Amino acid sequence: MSYIKYKELAYCNFSKKIDIKDLPAFVFDYVEKDETIWCSYTLMRKKLVLTDKKIIIFVQTGILGKTKKIHFFPYVNISSSAIEYRNSSTSLLFSMDSGYQLTITIHNTDALEKTEIRQTYFKLIDQIDDK
Repeated sequence: MSYIKYKELAYCNFSKKIDIKDLPAFVFDYVEKDETIWCSYTLMRKKLVLTDKKIIIFVQTGILGKTKKIHFFPYVNISSSAIEYRNSSTSLLFSMDSGYQLTITIHNTDALEKTEIRQTYFKLIDQIDDK
């Protein structure tokens, strides 16, 4: 008997793209000097940063938002991926080497934003293939 190991590691929703210069200062503490930020998204107290080496998700909690949980997903740990388009959202689905799943959904995406996400996704896939 065999089975597929499926555990949802994170399911994150984001609603709008933010300019790199508008990211909070603490985000840059987790980006290496030789790393390039491709794009970033936000939803209230959550931030998604896609770089040329990893996916970083920042979640601020607490009344004042002083508690931060930071998730790192290096591309070398991604075994498979998919992109899913819906009417007004785009999802990036990743399976990690450990069997965990990561789903990132970006809501309120129009045709232009879907094209930008697709181009970023292809850059990400190139990084995964180079591992």
